[in-house]
Amino acid sequence: MQINLTLLQNVALFNGIETENLSGLLACIGATRRSYDKNEMIFQNGDEVVALGIVLRGNVQIIKEDIYGNRTIIAQISEGGLFAEDFSCAQIKRLPVGVKAASDSDILFINYRRIITTCTSACTFHNRLIENMVGILAQKNVALGQKIDHLSHRTTREKLLSYLSGEAQKAGSNHFFIPYNREELADYLCVERSAMSHELGKMRNEGLLRFNRSEFEINPVVLDHENH
Repeated sequence: MQINLTLLQNVALFNGIETENLSGLLACIGATRRSYDKNEMIFQNGDEVVALGIVLRGNVQIIKEDIYGNRTIIAQISEGGLFAEDFSCAQIKRLPVGVKAASDSDILFINYRRIITTCTSACTFHNRLIENMVGILAQKNVALGQKIDHLSHRTTREKLLSYLSGEAQKAGSNHFFIPYNREELADYLCVERSAMSHELGKMRNEGLLRFNRSEFEINPVVLDHENH
């Protein structure tokens, strides 16, 4: 397995572990890599959870689809991010969601049990991996709470304002990019796409924001007035 170890320096799971130790670490925890084409399913709803995934290249989406074909995007995971770790930790045997490659992607798979179980060589990095995993799960819990806050608003406009304000705060700027196209954003916010596009157009005409594809700029003065 050939992996550019410099890619792993931005992976939160490996924080505090020296680059020269990563090769031994990956061998110890049985890491394997696989490549996926855009729109290829990595995990299907109902698949057995055997490993967590780390995005080395590309982006993946966590999706939920009901029996009627209605799709909701739970989250998008970019390079360095983890997925399926919560289900692995909870020892859930079957995934209640699907995982799709949103672009051509390289994924590193790790058996969760190999992380939390001390090996016969008593590698010193296992405790660090466990500490990092706890931090990752806590951050994912915060992100889920933020999404619940967006969805708790009643109207499409309120959901959009909540989400875009949150993205601006995350970027530390009124000018920012979002990780979704229009269809994906509608799926993420659980709203109808045409109604959302119409609302975005109205908000642009009212001077609340400007946008071009995934690039947005909000007007904080007008937005503050809107919220009051």
